[in-house]
Amino acid sequence: MSSSTDRPAPGAPDFRFEEHDSVGSTNSLCFERARAGDPGDLWIRAGRQTEGRGRRGRDWSSPEGNLFTSLLLVDPQPAERIGELPLVAAVALAQAVDKAAGTLQLVSLKWPNDLLVEGAKLSGILLEAETFGDGRQAVVIGFGVNCVSHPPLSLYRATDLRSLGFQVSAERLFECLTASMADQLARWRQPGGFETIRRAWLDRAAHLGKPVTVRTGREEITGIFADLDARGHLVLKQDDGRLQTLYAGDVFLSEA
Repeated sequence: MSSSTDRPAPGAPDFRFEEHDSVGSTNSLCFERARAGDPGDLWIRAGRQTEGRGRRGRDWSSPEGNLFTSLLLVDPQPAERIGELPLVAAVALAQAVDKAAGTLQLVSLKWPNDLLVEGAKLSGILLEAETFGDGRQAVVIGFGVNCVSHPPLSLYRATDLRSLGFQVSAERLFECLTASMADQLARWRQPGGFETIRRAWLDRAAHLGKPVTVRTGREEITGIFADLDARGHLVLKQDDGRLQTLYAGDVFLSEA
């Protein structure tokens, strides 16, 4: 595993950057750095991953040519709003894809943070957090984007930028992502900043106003995707008009 370390991130000079040919998982490596005392604001990118993972412990295929990167934040503020960061990351990545591909509103967003193109999954975002014995909290946001190829997925259709007709390298997309993520994090930290991000997310919402089924792991809940609440949680409208707020789950279009 060859690497280059501790230099300014392209597109975001206030962040540091490590680049590796191959790692097990960029998320895992970020946590290793945090446990060793890294202060955060660190991007790690790899040409490939051998142990990439997605939400709920699912494997994430990581062939060369696609983007695999993670951002380490230590004690991100405001701490009580860390649950908003998946939506911050989704908006930042959507903007980065548009900039790198030279498009406008190419992707739509599936709650909370999947990027879709015509219903097919283009990327995954995985946020994980760990609190250490000294009280520091490490938050790691991992991004996987299909630039040149896509795997067969059991839950969703998938696609990649090359198949869609866009020649976007992982390096170019990474530079656009670091810049857009820096911008969105700065906005998020401002008073009322998440409301701007929430509206930007809703502007790209894939299933807004449509019947969806949400699988929470314990049950399936069906309703109309009515809104996001002020913290970014999914609001479903039931048949009787009642509104139900969901905090986690996999969203699928419903026939009902």
